[in-house]
Amino acid sequence: MTLLLGLLAALTAAADPGPTPPLAVSANGHYLEAKGEPFFWMGDTGWLLLSRLDRDETERYLATRARQGFNVVQVMILHTPQMTSRYDAPALIDGDPGRPRVTPGADPQRPGEYDYWDHLDWVLSRAEAHGIYLAMVPAWGTLAKDKQLNARTAPVYGRFLAERYRNRPNLIWLNGGDTGSENNTLVWESLGSTIKRIDPDHLMTFHPIGRTDSSWQFHEAPWLDFNMVQSGHRSYAQDGPSVRSEDNWRYIAEDWIKLPTKPVIDGEPSYENVPHGLHEPGAPRWGAADARRYAWWAVLAGAFGHTYGENNVMQMFVPGKYEASFEADQRWDRAIDAPGANQMRHLRALFESRPMLERMPDPSLIADNGVRYERVLASRGPGYAIAYSYTGRPFTMRLGAISGRQVQARWYSPRDGSLTPVGSFANRGTRRFDPPGDTRPGNDWVLLVEDAAARFPAIAVRAR
Repeated sequence: MTLLLGLLAALTAAADPGPTPPLAVSANGHYLEAKGEPFFWMGDTGWLLLSRLDRDETERYLATRARQGFNVVQVMILHTPQMTSRYDAPALIDGDPGRPRVTPGADPQRPGEYDYWDHLDWVLSRAEAHGIYLAMVPAWGTLAKDKQLNARTAPVYGRFLAERYRNRPNLIWLNGGDTGSENNTLVWESLGSTIKRIDPDHLMTFHPIGRTDSSWQFHEAPWLDFNMVQSGHRSYAQDGPSVRSEDNWRYIAEDWIKLPTKPVIDGEPSYENVPHGLHEPGAPRWGAADARRYAWWAVLAGAFGHTYGENNVMQMFVPGKYEASFEADQRWDRAIDAPGANQMRHLRALFESRPMLERMPDPSLIADNGVRYERVLASRGPGYAIAYSYTGRPFTMRLGAISGRQVQARWYSPRDGSLTPVGSFANRGTRRFDPPGDTRPGNDWVLLVEDAAARFPAIAVRAR
């Protein structure tokens, strides 16, 4: 009997997916689930993690991001054909994606012996231990542009990846890689369909070039489970008369109503500490307030989560060791505690504390909306409504869209997660709300209006 119980326990443990069960699209098509529970994607762009960090540094990075509330990290598998690990192990033979360099018999515990793919295996395992999913880009767009990834190599490389990683629970595929979906379309179709055919149980999207959306080209592709936007790094002034420009919420709103219904996320907005437009020397830099704005705008417009990025961290920059891209100016392990990174947890905390799968964007809640920075984004779920003002300007909300004869309102700070009571009142008509402080960019506040009779759980925040 003891032996039988031990065997049953071992089988149960083997079936347990642990902290990162495979993700699935929710029944309504707008959100993600993990083991039947709502999953809020709080992502970070750690693009060059595999090539620039050793194992101790990787552990420090993953532990820090987990502590800050991140549960997804976006990484490149191949940035260039010459991609190597920090231990100088090349990913490919002669830069050919059709010939991954695998060294059977190498000891994966000895840095001088394991190969590139052994290292990726280890990173996946450590990410899983920290409750983090790796959203992996098989090949950056330049490999297709320069023809290393082509009609011959794409299916071979796709099969290698799918067969090696299809049993990993904490995996998401990001086909593409900062590239125009109209370029080398057949290559991306081949790579995506090959991986999906062999590995049907992991979600896949397409990471597009700046200020574009995967839905433009691939919305109906069978391998594309959810859409990804790269809203990009340009300011309103740099994008001229563009109807979207910094308005990343517009991409989300457009995808929300597309058929067939698919979830959508902004997978690369402006990075904290990167110059406006990336390539303009001496330009102003995006700060924590901008990172918060992109995040709250996207989620309230209907995104199932958000991906944050910090300039120095996304390239794992070390001064004097690597050439700086986009005017990187500090070590990654210092920049990892940038204010915006520590403030993303408050976004996740609020939405996880309320029913997520039934939430829907509702711009009609705001009776006097503005444009650009004066725009107030709003959504509602069963018994609650949420509105976000980036400038802290007063605005008027239409009541009666949620349940309850009486509602209670509070201000929630996206900077520190504190709550400020507003009051209780009848759930009808309109009401003017005036956030704390002066009206100015970065004095952002979230209005939380709830059915007074509802018993929602407390948000994990300190009292104001």
